[in-house]
Amino acid sequence: MVRSLLVRGMLVGLAAALLALVVAWIFGEPQVGRAIGFEEHQAALAGEPPEPELVSRSVQKTLGLATGVGLYGIALGGVFALAFAFAYGRIGSFGARATSALVAFGGFIAVELAPFLKYPANPPSVGNPDTIGKRTALYFGLILISVLFAIAAVLIGRRLAPRFGNWNAALTAAGVFIVLLGVAYLTMPAVQEVPKDFPAVVLWRFRLASLGIQATLWAALGLLFGPLAERRLSHRRSNGTHVMPAGTALR
Repeated sequence: MVRSLLVRGMLVGLAAALLALVVAWIFGEPQVGRAIGFEEHQAALAGEPPEPELVSRSVQKTLGLATGVGLYGIALGGVFALAFAFAYGRIGSFGARATSALVAFGGFIAVELAPFLKYPANPPSVGNPDTIGKRTALYFGLILISVLFAIAAVLIGRRLAPRFGNWNAALTAAGVFIVLLGVAYLTMPAVQEVPKDFPAVVLWRFRLASLGIQATLWAALGLLFGPLAERRLSHRRSNGTHVMPAGTALR
């Protein structure tokens, strides 16, 4: 069962990547072009020779972008399917569609939005090349912290639900997640490497586009995977195969 869900997740991830790619082309690529133009202009003012292009800009924004987003979508779809298999029947008596939507919403919050609010995406020419390793480690470290906090919040919510009800337990779990994340924000170092004369509009639009790309990807995963998983689970029921009850694992 997990294998069939995994294949469906990867296919849905590819479809979601195609939708995200459209958003990237329309909203993200123009800001990348403006950021590169700013970098080239600054280099010309400083009398620095232009850096040789290892890959042409036309290839970067077409084949390169499509390949990167596609592979990312397939990998994320596979991980999403595994998360669905783990969550189905364990986070309440939700059907496949509702579980898929909840996993997508929680994944977007924990994996994308929470780290983004502390370390937002930056376009080319923003950031010191000497600190890229440190910035990458901080960003992925915050993703890991956020995911762990999200898991802890879900466990707390499940534990409190029988006593205080699902709604109150969910609010308490959300509050715990926000508080823990706030502590992480305060303790982790800030990164301020935006050049003073970098166009604020370009930076703002690039960050909105980056967040929109991820929102499109996660929303598509949640909405498209649910019906496929539901059909697969219904097929097993119709064949007389036992489908996992709440709290057990898919096989």
